[in-house]
Amino acid sequence: MAAASGFAQFFQRNKTFRPRKKFEPGTLKFDLHKQANASLNSGIDLKEVVRLPKDEDLNDWLAVHVVDFFNRINLIYGTICEHCTEQTCPTMCGGPKYEYHWCDGVNYKKPTALPAAQYITLLMEWVESQINDENIFPIAVGVPFPKNYIQVIKKILTRLFRVFVHVYIHHFDKLVAIGAEAHVNTCYKHFYYFVTEYNLVDKKELEPLKEMTAKICH
Repeated sequence: MAAASGFAQFFQRNKTFRPRKKFEPGTLKFDLHKQANASLNSGIDLKEVVRLPKDEDLNDWLAVHVVDFFNRINLIYGTICEHCTEQTCPTMCGGPKYEYHWCDGVNYKKPTALPAAQYITLLMEWVESQINDENIFPIAVGVPFPKNYIQVIKKILTRLFRVFVHVYIHHFDKLVAIGAEAHVNTCYKHFYYFVTEYNLVDKKELEPLKEMTAKICH
């Protein structure tokens, strides 16, 4: 329980990279968000935590988790972003084998190599714009989700996973130095179990952290 409460305290810090997205009290998603967090902070098996609660809508469950993961990954990157500069990280990568190019179809119409910090800033801004778009993530009960909803969810989670890749491979020593290793591992395990439970990130995308995942996600 001590580890669970430490996890909760870590994620209540205010040092976020981007502003947090919050659910309005009294809404269905706020209740689901509280339910998901209560399960996570109770210290129970994370494989159980990600399973869809009985009588809940899958699309709502996915939406709540996408927002929660955005907030947490946002905060994780915020703890080390001062060490992620153009000099230390001139490309957005995960070691020499994996490099990510940014493309949003608007300002970057072709995949473009960018410094990691710039890539992650654009990534977080893009995710934030998606989750704030009520045509994609409807707030009112009864408003249907769009037909391409699952595709959007997959793209968001795939891109957020790349932040884990970069942070783990290039800044893990900084996480250890501030005592955040256990908290970040818990967040990663939660994310990994969630995306694999619902097949939301392609196995090829998960390759960069394959060895670490085998060690911590049993």
